Amino acid sequence: MDATASLKNQLLIAMPNLDDPNFARTVTYICEHGDHGAMGIVLNRPTELRLNDILQHMKIDGGLGAAGEQIVYLGGPVEEERGFVLHTHTDPWDSTLAVDDAISITTSRDILEAMARGDGPTQTLVALGYAGWGAGQLEREIQENAWLSGPAEKSILFDLPPEERWEAAARLLGVDVHLLSSEAGHA
Repeated sequence: MDATASLKNQLLIAMPNLDDPNFARTVTYICEHGDHGAMGIVLNRPTELRLNDILQHMKIDGGLGAAGEQIVYLGGPVEEERGFVLHTHTDPWDSTLAVDDAISITTSRDILEAMARGDGPTQTLVALGYAGWGAGQLEREIQENAWLSGPAEKSILFDLPPEERWEAAARLLGVDVHLLSSEAGHA
C-alpha cells in the first residue's frame, strides 16, 4: 500500500448494498491503516450499556452523574470485550494512539478513572470492540464498492446522534446515500 493512500483519520461509510450485519449502514472512524491492515471504531452502533455500567463492572468509583449516562457503542466485531475511548487530545494516557493532531484513541484503565473523577477529555466516545481488516482487505472491499471514504469531522464523531452519523458522513462528500447504486462501475 502506498503511504499516501492511508485512510487513517478518515471516515469509512458503508455503501447501501453492504449487507454484512456488522457493518450495514455504519460509519467507522479509521484509527490506523497501513501495509499490515486497518483498525477503526464504528461510530453508530449504540448498545444498551452506559459508561456507569462499564465503570461499575471495572470497579471504578466515580460521581459522574448525568455524564455516566453516556452511551457505550459497539465499536466492531473484533474483541468485543475490550474497551476503547476515542477522544479529543489531552495529556497522554498509559496506552494512547494519536490518530491526528486533535483525536486519539486510548485503551488503558487510567482514562476511565480520570473520566470517573471528571478529569477526562472533554469529548469522548466509549466503545467495546473494534473493526479490523487484514493486509489489503479494506482496499479490496473499497474496490468492490462496499465502502466510501472521506474526511473525518469531530462533530460526526462526538456530537451528532448515532442515527444521523451515517448520512452526515456521506453528506460531507456531497453524497446522498439513498441515491447510490449498488452496482460498481470500472473504466
